[in-house]
Amino acid sequence: MTKPTPQQPPVPRPRPVPGPAGARPAVAPAAPARTTADRDAAIAAASAHGRVDDELRVFVVTEAGEREVGQYPDATAEEALAYFAGRFVAVEEQIELLEQRLAAGAEAQSVRASARAQRDELPALAAVGDLASLERRIDALLEQTEAAAQQARARRSQRLEEGRAERTRIVEAAEAVAAQDPQRTQWKDSAARMRELFDAWKSVQSSHPRLPAAEDKALWGRFSQARSTFDRGRKAHFAQLDARAEEGKRVKEKLIARAEELSSSTEWRDTAAKYRDLMDEWKAAPRAGRKDDDALWARFRAAQDVFFDARTAANELIDEEYRGNLAVKEELLVEAQALLPITDLQAAKTALRGIQDRWEDAGRVPRGDMNRVEGGLRAVEQALADAEQAEWDRTNPETRARTSGMLAQLQDAIGELEADLEAARASGSADRIARAEEALAARRAWYDQIAQTAAELD
Repeated sequence: MTKPTPQQPPVPRPRPVPGPAGARPAVAPAAPARTTADRDAAIAAASAHGRVDDELRVFVVTEAGEREVGQYPDATAEEALAYFAGRFVAVEEQIELLEQRLAAGAEAQSVRASARAQRDELPALAAVGDLASLERRIDALLEQTEAAAQQARARRSQRLEEGRAERTRIVEAAEAVAAQDPQRTQWKDSAARMRELFDAWKSVQSSHPRLPAAEDKALWGRFSQARSTFDRGRKAHFAQLDARAEEGKRVKEKLIARAEELSSSTEWRDTAAKYRDLMDEWKAAPRAGRKDDDALWARFRAAQDVFFDARTAANELIDEEYRGNLAVKEELLVEAQALLPITDLQAAKTALRGIQDRWEDAGRVPRGDMNRVEGGLRAVEQALADAEQAEWDRTNPETRARTSGMLAQLQDAIGELEADLEAARASGSADRIARAEEALAARRAWYDQIAQTAAELD
């Protein structure tokens, strides 16, 4: 029998003891962190737990005794022992990999299944090494997977609750958007908000555990219903706007037609009033959409401009005819203003009457100067009227009689108060004296004022 090579499988002995079952395998790859030297040292340490007899049968030595693990014919004892120790190290490396995966956050159930499979193979494992230590290591790993599984379940439960709360928040926010008053809804902003909520829903669905089917279906149904309600409201709103815009366009087209009919009129006053009425109707009409509204307004304004430009041109011709009248009235205004201030009422009245007659004969003045010159003459007329009223007040017989009567009454009152003052002084009462003096002073002041008025009337 020749020594087997990796391409030539050894011939196994016809016995139930496990041994090499195919091509001579290479040693299992080491864990990423284990160097070749480390692995050689691990194989040497594992070899210490086995022995080889003269027939190259390999035994693993355990606390319970020896167990034959296989036979490696046509090799040295050291090679046979190293082969089976390498198989132990390969299992050890698999356990180390599982530990690393668990520490890195791999699914605990998957790691537990692999570790359990390794644990079940230990009693019949055809390998040489510290099987008791490896068994304890696997048991510890199984305990870690159970703890990790519990933590994973707790995290999943927490994430489930977070997802439920977040989904509920999204649904309630969507329902609030859908429940807005259509007349006050900012549709552009609200549509953007709905898109944000839908993106948030998709994000939660991908980043959080799925809810139970019935609960997930119920929440999605509410969210979908809110979106549908909002979309229907938005479509109805814009359909209504379109209808209003069409109505506004129809109404304004009619107003434009009426404005264009009036544009050639020369009835300046009446037509200007009609244009004001048309403008009021235009303002009350619905909008026709920004683009159409601007174009319609341009047409409406153009029709008005035709009329008002023609009226302006006609007024300018009339004003030109009236400029000579303006020169005459400006001279008359200077003449009238020279009467101020009025010192001789009768002479001023006669002079102003002549100015007024010539003013009427002068005719109309340009519209832009009318208020100025007419206002100037009215100021002179008002000054003359004020002077007449003052003269009447001064010479009114009733006023004179009333003033004389009041003076007589005050003289009698003053005489009585003087007598009261003498009596108060005789009594020696300072309080009576003060009151009497105060009353007498008041009557004398009143008498002096009335007397001055009477003197002015004379």
